[in-house]
Amino acid sequence: MSAETPTRAAVPGDEPAEQAAPPRRGRRPAGLHGDDTRGAAEHAESQAKASGSTLFGRGLLYVVVAGLQLVTGAIASPVLAHVLDDPAQLGNLATAIALHQFFAALLLVGLDHAIVLRRAVDGHDGHVRVLAGSAMVVVSLLTVVVWATSLWWAPAFGLTDRPLVLLTVLWSVPAAGVMISSGLLLAADRLRPYSVLGAMTAVGGQALGLAMVLGHVTGGRTSPAAEFAVGLVAADLAGLVVGFALTRPRLRGALSWRRLAPALALGVPLALDSVSAFVLNAGDRILLQRLAGAEAVGRYQVAYTLGYAAVMVIGLMSATWTPRFAAVADRVVRWRLIGTTRDTILRLLAPVVLGIAFGAPVALRIVAPASFRPEALLPVVVLVVLSAYPVAAASASGRMLVTDGRTRAFALCTAAAAVVNLGLNALAIPVWGIAGAAASTLLAYVVQSLLQRAVVGERARFPRTPRRVLVQSALVVAVASSSVLLPQGDVVDGTRFVLALGCLPWCLVRLRQARAA
Repeated sequence: MSAETPTRAAVPGDEPAEQAAPPRRGRRPAGLHGDDTRGAAEHAESQAKASGSTLFGRGLLYVVVAGLQLVTGAIASPVLAHVLDDPAQLGNLATAIALHQFFAALLLVGLDHAIVLRRAVDGHDGHVRVLAGSAMVVVSLLTVVVWATSLWWAPAFGLTDRPLVLLTVLWSVPAAGVMISSGLLLAADRLRPYSVLGAMTAVGGQALGLAMVLGHVTGGRTSPAAEFAVGLVAADLAGLVVGFALTRPRLRGALSWRRLAPALALGVPLALDSVSAFVLNAGDRILLQRLAGAEAVGRYQVAYTLGYAAVMVIGLMSATWTPRFAAVADRVVRWRLIGTTRDTILRLLAPVVLGIAFGAPVALRIVAPASFRPEALLPVVVLVVLSAYPVAAASASGRMLVTDGRTRAFALCTAAAAVVNLGLNALAIPVWGIAGAAASTLLAYVVQSLLQRAVVGERARFPRTPRRVLVQSALVVAVASSSVLLPQGDVVDGTRFVLALGCLPWCLVRLRQARAA
């Protein structure tokens, strides 16, 4: 394939593969029915939406809205802990929410990703409205299966509260509707309705759940955990109605296998990737629970939350920006834009990583009780925040694979990294404890980034990171790692905190430079 020949982002089409015209020599299959019919002006607009000025301007607002769920959850969790005043109830609720997140990703079988990519490339809602209807039918049918088998799987997770189990399972349907609607609004660049829908489900769900618990609306007929879950489900039901009013999915033709099969071919590997990513992210805590006990998990979680902020933001960026890259038809331009964005994120990581590493000792004193031994948690924070570098690299190569339609290879890389994470944790935790768990996860992310880079191939066309950015990143890793060796105390920690505050204007300058790119 010549470098001058544009190749479309591969997304599901309407016509069967055998009816598609064979690709000309030197071209990859387009992945859509027919050729790209968009004009030059539309292609230029797609490239502009994937530029640094847009991604780190308007595009960053989508990241903020997408992060509302995490922010409101972090605020509501300690409030809920005091309101429930029962570790068992809180534990049941946490398990139910984790299972809900797993089901929401699994039961959609990746159709939400396929719909978003298709909408981004088409530039209109015609075909994806039918795919949205198909996705809701699939989710509803699979939800019935999950509920019918809940008597077998729920006890394995310690869930014996049947109303809570029912809510956990049924929650998948409105949550899927909200995910699909949000994805369509994101791909269509409709920021205002996207923000309204995000705030309604994120802020409204937590607030309504707390109100349900405080008001004892069920009169004691259900547990407080189930009452809180009722509020979360109700908010998503309202979001489902609003989202569908905005995006108008169609049921006519929703059961057409001709339409659904290409979407599943793209989406199923992405669903498996989501499951693997869940294991990659949570495998350390799962094995800590088994090998070191609940106390170790609690201490690890406090440090992990502080360090994971940077990694979480990169993940949100990847999810909200991928449709913009998918809309760029020219593969050479698309790869160049992805590479440029990756390098910009690496530059932004310098003040972010150093700020978290320097500020961690004071932050740990604030969020962790003395019984957690916060002074011993600093290595975990630093190891977790350093994971942002391989995650940034993997996000870039992952976007290249997904927008090229190579979702199976993408999923296999994540699955391999998840297996490596479990194996390394099993070896490291008995020897080094929670620090071993953090180091194992960091190495697993490195493995993921290297595997994806190898799978992408085409070394001559892969956008290389400038040497200056690589040197700066290496220096940041060295400085952040060395800070762990410094003694801890009021004077030293205070000095570190001042340095952390100094990273804030540095970060703002880098962000301004990114928007001007």
